[in-house]
Amino acid sequence: MKLLTHNLLSSHVRGVGPRGFPLRLQATEVRINPVEFNPDFVARMIPKVEWAALLEAADTLHLVEVPKGPIEGYEHDEKFLRQMHHVLLEVRTGPSLASLATAG
Repeated sequence: MKLLTHNLLSSHVRGVGPRGFPLRLQATEVRINPVEFNPDFVARMIPKVEWAALLEAADTLHLVEVPKGPIEGYEHDEKFLRQMHHVLLEVRTGPSLASLATAG
């Protein structure tokens, strides 16, 4: 599963909060799957990213090159967009489980 997909997932189970979010990621492997860089797509995804959930998932996967949040002018910052492209679209987990963060 791509981290972008994980970041957009929520649970529809009743009683787990207003959005059923975030889901806790438990991955047994992490792979890098090269994807063609599309800066316009990445820039459009940045406002949709739930940063706390992304940083938690990145920490779980031991990723260290993850920006802590969007930077000013990110739409024109190729280095930032490439970092986010890598994190959101090239890092894949599999097989993985996603469970509710509130579940024990």
